Amino acid sequence: MTPQNGARHRPGRTLIVLACVVVLLFLVHVGIGTHEWYTPWKILGEIFRGPGGEEASVVVWQNRLPRACMCFFVGAILGVVGSAFQAQFRNPLADPFIVGVSSGSAIGGVVALLVGIGAWMGGLGTALFGFVGGMLSLALVLALARRRGVIDVTSLLLAGVVLGSFLSSVLTLTLLLAGKDTNRVLTWLSGSLSESFWSKVYLLAAAFAAGTVILVRQSRLLNALALGEEEAARLGVDPVRLRNIVLTTGTAMTAAAVGSVGIIGFVGLVSAHISRRLIGVDWRWSLTGAGLVGAGLLLASDLIAQRALSVLTQTIGFDVPVGIVTAILGAPVLLVLLRRKP
Repeated sequence: MTPQNGARHRPGRTLIVLACVVVLLFLVHVGIGTHEWYTPWKILGEIFRGPGGEEASVVVWQNRLPRACMCFFVGAILGVVGSAFQAQFRNPLADPFIVGVSSGSAIGGVVALLVGIGAWMGGLGTALFGFVGGMLSLALVLALARRRGVIDVTSLLLAGVVLGSFLSSVLTLTLLLAGKDTNRVLTWLSGSLSESFWSKVYLLAAAFAAGTVILVRQSRLLNALALGEEEAARLGVDPVRLRNIVLTTGTAMTAAAVGSVGIIGFVGLVSAHISRRLIGVDWRWSLTGAGLVGAGLLLASDLIAQRALSVLTQTIGFDVPVGIVTAILGAPVLLVLLRRKP
C-alpha cells in the first residue's frame, strides 16, 4: 500500500494532523513580531485571559490576532471553494475566481476605496462593496451562459473568463481616470492584510461557517457527480440544482474574502490539489482538508511577507502584499504537483 493510498483510508487522522499544523502556524504567526516575540504558551495564555490593559495583551488582541484570524478564514474560504469548484466542474484547473468573481469584487472594493468609504464600519466598506460586486458578476455570467433556459458548463466557464477580462480592463481604466495616488489601491488589489479589523474577522467567520456547512452537505452529491451528470442523475442527483447551490455559495464566500483583503491567487487552486493528494478524492473529507491546507498556506505566506521580506517592507514603506508571495510560491508548487500526478 502506498503512503498516498494509506492516507486515503485514514482521512480522519490526516485531518487531525492538518488541524494541528494549522494551529501551530497560527500560534507562530501571532507570536512572531517585529520587536517582541512570544512563545505559543504565552499566546495561548493571552487568548484565554481575553483583552486587557497589559502591553502583551494589547499587542496580541489589537494587532496580531485579527490578522492571523483573517489569514485563517480567507485561506480556508479559498481552499474550500477551490475544492468545491473543481468537483463541480470536474476540472483540476478550476479555482474560486473561475467565474469572474474576483474582478467583480475587486471593482466593488476599489470603488469603496476611491470614494472614501473603505474604512466604513471598521473596514467593512470594501468588504460589503466587494461582496455586492462579486454577486453581480455571477448573475451576469449566468445570464450570458444561458441558452434557451439552459446553462451549459462550457459556456459558463467561457463567460466567466470573458467577463473577468472585461472587468479587469474596466478596473484598470477606473484607476487611470481616478487621478489619485493609487498605491494603496494597488496594494489592496494584490492581496493585503495590513488593515485587519475584528469587524472583518466576524464577517469572514460568518461567511466561512455558513458556506462550508452548505458545501460539505453537498459533498455526497459531488461524489456522485464525479461519475458524470447522466450517471449522477440516475442516482437521484439534480445536477442543475447542485450547480446553482455550489456556484452561489462559493461565489458569496469568495466575494466576502476578496472584498476584505483583495485578490490572493493560487491558494484555492493549490490547496485543493494538496488535499486530494493527502486525503483522496472523496469530497466528504477533501473539502475540509482543502480548507485546512488553504488556511495553513496563507498563514505561512503572510509570515514570509511580514518577516522574511521585512527589509523590502522598510524600503517600499508598506507591507509586501501577501498575494505576491502566494503567487511566487504557488506556481512552482502547482507545477510539482501536476508533474507528480499519478
